[in-house]
Amino acid sequence: MFRTAAATLSAAVAFAVLANGQQSALTNLKTKAEASDFKSTSTYDDVIAFMKTVDQASPLVFMTTYGTTSEGRAMPLAVVGTGLRDGTPATVKATGKLRVHIQANIHAGEVEGKEAALILLREFALGRHQDWLRSTVFLITPIFNADGNEKFATNNRGPQNGPINGQGTRANGQNLNINRDFMKLDTPEGRAFVKLWNDYDPQVGFDLHTSDGSNHGYYLTYSPPLNPDTAAPIMALMKDEWFPFVTRTVKAQHGWDTFYYGNTSSMGGRGARFGQTPANADTPLGQPSAAAVQTPPTTLRAWSTFEHFPRYHNNYVGLRNRFGLLSEAYAYATFEDRINATRYFLDAALAFAHDNAGRLKKMAGDADRASIVGQSLATRSQIKRGGTIEVLMGEVDQERNPVSGQMMNRRKDVVHPEQMVDMLWFEPRTTEEVPAEYYVPGRATKALDLLRAHGIQMSHVTTLGGAPEQFEITGNTARPVAPNSIDTGQHGLRTLEGEWKPAAASSGPVDYWRVQMNQPLARLAFYLLAPTSDDGLTAWNALDDVLAGEAKVYPVLRKR
Repeated sequence: MFRTAAATLSAAVAFAVLANGQQSALTNLKTKAEASDFKSTSTYDDVIAFMKTVDQASPLVFMTTYGTTSEGRAMPLAVVGTGLRDGTPATVKATGKLRVHIQANIHAGEVEGKEAALILLREFALGRHQDWLRSTVFLITPIFNADGNEKFATNNRGPQNGPINGQGTRANGQNLNINRDFMKLDTPEGRAFVKLWNDYDPQVGFDLHTSDGSNHGYYLTYSPPLNPDTAAPIMALMKDEWFPFVTRTVKAQHGWDTFYYGNTSSMGGRGARFGQTPANADTPLGQPSAAAVQTPPTTLRAWSTFEHFPRYHNNYVGLRNRFGLLSEAYAYATFEDRINATRYFLDAALAFAHDNAGRLKKMAGDADRASIVGQSLATRSQIKRGGTIEVLMGEVDQERNPVSGQMMNRRKDVVHPEQMVDMLWFEPRTTEEVPAEYYVPGRATKALDLLRAHGIQMSHVTTLGGAPEQFEITGNTARPVAPNSIDTGQHGLRTLEGEWKPAAASSGPVDYWRVQMNQPLARLAFYLLAPTSDDGLTAWNALDDVLAGEAKVYPVLRKR
C-alpha cells in the first residue's frame, strides 16, 4: 500500500524489527535486471512491486505518487529520510535537511538509472548510508517515463549493448521527448515534475541517462547546467569541486574513467545520435595514429557538449538556482556495467552532497535571495571555443544479440588519449537587461498558465503608473512545425527581434499580472518572459494569439 502515516518506532527499534524478518525479505529482493542476470529491465509493474515491498518493510521509506502519465499510470515517488512522520512536502521541509531529487528513466530506453535508483532505495531500507540520512532527505522517482517504459522492443536503442530482451522508447505516451519539455510543459510528466519541485523544492536534482554517439573511453559522462544564466557560484562549485571529486573517487575506488558529456565533431554540432550517420560521426577506432596528438590545432576534432536550452532537465534546474547533475552511462558498456557506473556516480556524488550539505543549502538560498535586477543575461547562447583538452577515445567490437539477432556494440577495454578542442560550455549570443518588473496581460491565458505552473510569483494589477517600456517588434518569424518531431511536437518555434522603448501611458484601468524580479525564480521568469529568449513563452507559441501576423508590439511590458 502507499503509506502516508508515520512509523511510530524509532530508527533503532525499526532496524531491530527488520532483523526479525523484514530485513531478510529486503536482502532477497532483487530488481528485474539482477534477477534476470542482466538480460531484462524492469517493467512498470516490476518497479511498483519493488517500491511497495521496500515501503512496507522500512520505516525510512514513504511511497506516494506525484502525477499521472498520459496513458493513466500513477507516477511513483519514494521519500526517504529519518525522523519523518510522513512523506509530505511540509514534513520533508521541516527537517531542515538537504533535499535531493533522484530522477531516472526520462528516456525509457535508457534504463540503467531506473535499476540503480531501485538498488539505492533497497540499500536505504537495509540501513545503509545512515550517514547520508543524517544530512539529507531523498526524493526518488525511478520511472519518470512510465508509458515509454512499457513499449519494449529490442531495436529501441540501436547498437546499445542490451538489455538483450529489450527496453522502452525515448518518447512518452504522447510521442514527445519529456527532456525537451521543461519550459513548454506539454506533457503531464513535465507538469508533474514542476509541481514536485514547487512543492518539495529540492536543492539538488539528478537526471540519470545512457549515452549515445561517440565511441569514447569513459564508463560514464556527466554534465552540470549549461545555460550561461545559471548562478555563477553554483556553476563554480560543480565545475571546480563536485565533478572533480566524482571523477577522482570513481577512479580511485573502481578504476573507471568518467568525464564531461560530449561527442566528437568537426568544430561544431552535437555529434551523432542513434539513427544518424553524419560525416563526422565516430566509427569504431583502429590502431591510434601517431599524428593524433601532433596534428595542428586547426585540424583537431572537438569534444562538444549538447544544448544550452532550459527545456533540458539539468539546464532547467540550474535556472531554478539549484544543482543539476546529468549522468550518461556509456551505451556500449555491458548492461551490468552501465548500472554499476550509474551507481558509482551516485555514490560519489551523494557522498560529496552529504559532506557539503550545509554549503549546498546555503548556496541555493543565497542564489534565491540575490537580486539579478539590472544585470545583462543571455537570451540566446552559442557554444564557446576553449583550449585543448585530453579526451579518452575507445574501441568497440560487434556482437549479435542472441534474442533478436541484431548487431550490438561492446566496449573494448582500451583507451586512446586524443587532444581535442574544448567545446563544453556556452557564452551569450544575445542579451537583455533584467528589469525590476514584467507585466503580462490578462488576456494572455496560455502564458499565464505556464508561468503559474512553473511556480512564478505574480500579482494582479489594474494600474501601471511609473514608466513602463514596450518591446517594438522589427522581426517576427516562426519555423514550420517539424512533422513527427518528438522534441518540438506541434510547435513552430517563434523568434522575435526588436527594441525596448517607452510605452504610451495608460488612460484607465488595465488588466495585467505583475512579475516582480526580486523573487527566487527570477532567472527562470526572465528566460520565460524576455521577448528574444530562444526557449521562453514566445519561442513555444504561448503568445501566438497576439504575436501571429502583423503584430508590432510584444504584449508583455516591463519596468526597469
